[in-house]
Formats: sequence, structure tokens, C-alpha cells
Amino acid sequence: MIAEIPFKDRIEAFSRLGEFISQLDQVDQENLVRRVQNQNSWFTEISIQSALKGISIILDRKNLDEWLSAYAFPDWVIPKTVGILMAGNIPGVGFHDLLCVLITGHIASIKLSSADSVFSKWIIDQLIRLEPRFQNHIQIEEMLKGKDAYIATGSDNSARYFNYYFGKYPSIIRSNRTSVAVLTGQESDEELEKLGWDIFLYFGLGCRNVSKIFIKNEEQLQRLLGILERFDWVASNHKYLNNYEYNKSIYLVNNEPHLDNGFLLLKQSKDLVSPIGVLFYELYENEEKLLKDLKEIEAKIQCIVASSDQVHGAVPFGSAQYPGPGEYADKMDTLKFLLELS
Repeated sequence: MIAEIPFKDRIEAFSRLGEFISQLDQVDQENLVRRVQNQNSWFTEISIQSALKGISIILDRKNLDEWLSAYAFPDWVIPKTVGILMAGNIPGVGFHDLLCVLITGHIASIKLSSADSVFSKWIIDQLIRLEPRFQNHIQIEEMLKGKDAYIATGSDNSARYFNYYFGKYPSIIRSNRTSVAVLTGQESDEELEKLGWDIFLYFGLGCRNVSKIFIKNEEQLQRLLGILERFDWVASNHKYLNNYEYNKSIYLVNNEPHLDNGFLLLKQSKDLVSPIGVLFYELYENEEKLLKDLKEIEAKIQCIVASSDQVHGAVPFGSAQYPGPGEYADKMDTLKFLLELS
């Protein structure tokens, strides 16, 4: 029988983990970056630092307390074993699922992504170091069979696979989503530069990356491209550069209109998800109609970056990659799902 960790001790452990990460010294951070990059060259120093910042924001004690206060936690839990299939598109992308499973008193049985095992395992090791009792509540496995419930994240194709195998169990299964931005033309240079982080952080590989912008006129594009030149560091990553050059060659061969600043292509499209190195744009005239159209496709949108005056519930420029603990992926309340397993 696995001993239960009192609720207050679980919260305290994650709070201490957040403090540890936020105070990580330069030498330890450099060692972590080197190890993670050796596994996955998409995970640059900027990406890893941003992932650590995102986790520390989630684990800020005030943020944790506000998030958890909205739920009723039982005094005693019969722990269920929850299989977590973690994605590997950005560093530590599966951490929030791990947090939710452990904070509700359940056992996390984890299949790490081969693209993100070093970073995620480092996070788990630090948590166990700070609260050794979690050692018995975390299992890292290659095959997740016969669990009580499942949380799985992947592409649309892998979601169909997950549904086939895990659909008969209580489960949360997430598929492809992306993020968009709505611009009025009145944005400041500072806001557009912040938008650049929403576009380029993690090289556009995350579901919270802006892959498409909605604009009122094409004159906005030249100004945006000029400001985004500050992000030319993305071209130093050979994988990103290869994708950019490939898409550029396709557009040139097919004579497809596009704008180019040397490392980003802007192309008009009705599609939501742009290839790496490309940012789609679409013109709009009527804001009310645009918001209605976005509402109709909200199942494919993770978040909308815009002024809060423009779009209700919009994410501020520059903060798309730093959600609070209550901003659930695919808007599925993971904590509620896990509490109902008890």
C-alpha cells in the first residue's frame, strides 16, 4: 500500500520546486542546457530558459493557491494509477499533467517522449529530491497498459490511435491545436515585439505559438516584418533554417505570393496551422464577424493573442507561452477529471 502524502505537503513540495527552478544558478542551468541540447537540437538555451520560467510561474505559491482554491479536495484519496503519454514538442510540455495527477493524490505512470526525456526526467528528479515520498507516486514506463485512467497528448493522427486503445478508460486525449493573433493596426512597437515571442519561441512548435495573424490591411505586414527582424536568431538553428528555406523554395517554384525578411515567410492563407518558418495571415473587415468565425473553430485554437479590449479572454501580447496553472490545454479541466476518479 502506497502511503498517502498529505495535501498540504504536496502543495509545499511543488512550491519549493518552483522556488528551486527560479533560483537555479548559472552553472547548473548551463549543465542542464548542454545535456538537453545533446538529445534534441530544437531545445536551445532560450527554449530551456523559457520552459523553466513557465514552470516556475505555474508553481508560484500564490498562483497555486488561487488555482486550487476553486476545487474541493477530499481528506483521503484511494490513489488511481494514471497513465500520462507526454508529448515532446517543447521542453517539459507534459509537466502540468504530472502536477495535476500528483496534486490530486494519484500515481503518475509516465511514458516520456524520446525528444524530451532528459529535461522532463530532470524536473522529476528535482521534485523527488525535494519530496522523497513522491518516489512511490511516480513511475516511468515504456508501455502504459492496464492503468485506471489516461492523459495523452499528440497529433490528430496519434489522438485517433489513443482513442482506439484508451477510449474505454476514463481519459483526456488531446490533438492538434494552434494559436492566432488579432491585430488592429494600433499596436505599439513594444506589443508587436512581444508578439514576436509568441511566434518564435520554441520555433513555433508549441500549440500556444501564434501560427496565424488576422489583420485589417496588408500595410501592417511591412511594419510587423521590420520589428520581427529582432528575432533573426532563429535562423541560427539549422533545423529551423532548413524548414524556412524549404518552404521558401516551394513558394518560389509555384510562384505563390509571399513576403520574406530572410528568416520568416508571410503568406496569405485561410489555413490555421502554418509550416515552420511561415506565418499565415488573413484580412478581416468586420471585427464582429471575425470573432464569430473564430468561435466556430475554437476547437482548433489554443489561445488568441490580442488586446483584451479587442477580444474577450484574449492572452496579452508576449504571454502566450506562460499560462497559469488553471489555463488547461485544449480547455479540458484536468484537475476536475482527476478529482472525479477518486
